[in-house]
Amino acid sequence: MRIGLDFDNTIVSYDSLFHRVALEQGAIPASTPVNKLAVRDYLRKIDQEDRWTEMQGYVYGARMDEAEAYPGVINFIRAARDAGHTLAIMSHKTRHPFMGPQYDLHSAARNWIAHHLQEDGEALIPTAQVFFELTKQEKIARIADFGCDVFIDDLPEILLAADFPKETERFLFDPEEHHKNAQYLDLILFLNWGEIARRLLA
Repeated sequence: MRIGLDFDNTIVSYDSLFHRVALEQGAIPASTPVNKLAVRDYLRKIDQEDRWTEMQGYVYGARMDEAEAYPGVINFIRAARDAGHTLAIMSHKTRHPFMGPQYDLHSAARNWIAHHLQEDGEALIPTAQVFFELTKQEKIARIADFGCDVFIDDLPEILLAADFPKETERFLFDPEEHHKNAQYLDLILFLNWGEIARRLLA
């Protein structure tokens, strides 16, 4: 089986890191929930959209290596590899932030993968099977070109795109249950990586 994985907010959780950085910068009150969206919503509420935009560049660039993997995802990747499945990461992100210092966001993400998705010095997913595209359309084209049997993403708009390959099974990763109506959108919803492992590896 060829399994495609999104990266941001699917493999990597930024909740703790965004909260920590926002506190360091004095951007939020300590009572703000430890959640990326809570940080974003607070900054928008106080008319600090630019600060939020610049914070994203800083987190995804300078602080990227501090981000955490979602519970269970590394075990899933290891088990899927050991079972003989082919895994690839397909993500879309700009090369540089929209505002602030011009970190190389692709390089920062690749360094995170090299550091966190490895075992005994060996990559759990080969470098040649890690793709960072600049647009959603290029990401979807990559999913099709790779011939994914399954693709796992946190964004319904990717999985429901008109040009998303029809033969690829679409798994929506939704740990905070933002998309409870997913079953009506022809998507299969999963709340955690344990559920995905039981579906694909049992």
